[in-house]
This record gives sequence, C-alpha cells and structure tokens, in this order.
Amino acid sequence: MVFWHGLSDWLSMSVDRNWIDANVKWKEFGTGVRLGRLHREDSTSLVLYDVVSDVEVDAFMAHNHPGGEVYIVLEGEVWDEDGTYPTGSIVWMGRDTTHTPRTRGQTLILVLWPEGVKAA
Repeated sequence: MVFWHGLSDWLSMSVDRNWIDANVKWKEFGTGVRLGRLHREDSTSLVLYDVVSDVEVDAFMAHNHPGGEVYIVLEGEVWDEDGTYPTGSIVWMGRDTTHTPRTRGQTLILVLWPEGVKAA
C-alpha cells in the first residue's frame, strides 16, 4: 500500500547543497546515483539519495522494503508503478512493498528504511 501527500502548499523547504557536500559521505554507484547514510541504528537507516538529471540507465533496480519505507522528495521528482511524487511530497510505503523508482531532473530524496531494503 502506498500513501503520498504533497507538503509544498504549507511547508517550505530549503536545501543547503554546500552543507550536504561538506558533511555527507557518499557512496557512488556509477549510475548517476549516490547514497549518503545519515544514521543507522540496528536495521533502521536514514539516508539521502542524490540522483543526477537524465540518468540514461535504470539507476534503481526493483527492490523490496520488509519494514516499509518513508521518503520526502526534497528536489526533483520521483515516479514508480504507483504514482508520481514531485518536490515536497512525502511518500509512505507499507511493509513488503516492492517498487522500481525513477527520477526526473536533479533529485534529492530523504529516505527512512525501518528494516532495510532487499533486491526484489
């Protein structure tokens, strides 16, 4: 089950890219996607995904979230089998949700994985 809601009508977000680049350690995937782990406690992770504009390959493979997933689109746009989520969207996916997300434009996503992620 997927729930999403636009926050941009009542919430203003400002992203400080200089701070992010100076303070986040990135793991590059070589596909135009990089992952910055902000915090991990047991099986729960809080991460940033930074995706370059116009990725030509399938940067994200189909994957499953055993404990669900919650993310906020800070910049750009995310879309998958269930919908399209522009900047300012919060998306909640229930337990054992599988999806193959894609992005449009330079995209920055703040993601919470309660029980990690597994290949589908």
